[in-house]
Amino acid sequence: MTRFQSAFSPDRAALVCFITAGDGDTAANLDALVEGGADVIELGMPFTDPMADGPAIQKANLRSLAKGTTTADVLAIAKGFRERHPQVPLVLMGYANPMVRRGPEWFAEHISDAGVDGVICVDLAPEEDPDLGPALRAMGISPIRLATPTTHDERLKTVLDGSSGFLYYVSVAGITGKQQAAIDSIEDNVTRIKRHTDLPIAVGFGVRTPEQAEAIAKVADGVVVGSAFVDIVGEHGDAAPAHLRELTASLAKAVHGAR
Repeated sequence: MTRFQSAFSPDRAALVCFITAGDGDTAANLDALVEGGADVIELGMPFTDPMADGPAIQKANLRSLAKGTTTADVLAIAKGFRERHPQVPLVLMGYANPMVRRGPEWFAEHISDAGVDGVICVDLAPEEDPDLGPALRAMGISPIRLATPTTHDERLKTVLDGSSGFLYYVSVAGITGKQQAAIDSIEDNVTRIKRHTDLPIAVGFGVRTPEQAEAIAKVADGVVVGSAFVDIVGEHGDAAPAHLRELTASLAKAVHGAR
């Protein structure tokens, strides 16, 4: 059984938590998320042009890059996390340039050594899968794809081809941040997507409160929260872990008890 299979249970939804590598005390922040009840961790790789991300995560990328965070630093953070938390799935989320500039095989080998379970490459379309996907799959790493409200059924087949781990359903047409789709729209699209795949479906973009997370957890396999955590890191700096732990615990309670 993979870590993803353990994290996504048929009995309850999973809480997927995102923070940016190199922003604040990342190791302490990650530990706080796990201690609060996170089931899956998404670790953002800082990038100069995060086109899918709203102001909160854009600022986190800039804070991290201003500190000089490199791919080697991200790998070290991932490896340390895996040593401390051997059972929690870890996903790297980011953009193609840092992932392929040294070659996909180099990237896949090094993130495998670091204990990474999956990769979300935001700006790599399914048609460009040969640029990264085969190298990831050869190392047992899941390429995790994105679907949106505008992903029609025929397109969905292409998105799902070669995808594994879970499917990330982006609930709004736009960037990360405070906007959120109506729960009826989320339920309709999750139901539609489930007709095409057995992969768990995690819903994100705009989820910030336990109430929002609970509503989504009733209809989806996972709930993704990112900007709310990133805002905490930006506001509290090195004091962020306690605040992250508190928010994660409230979200985990809502998500795990939704059904």
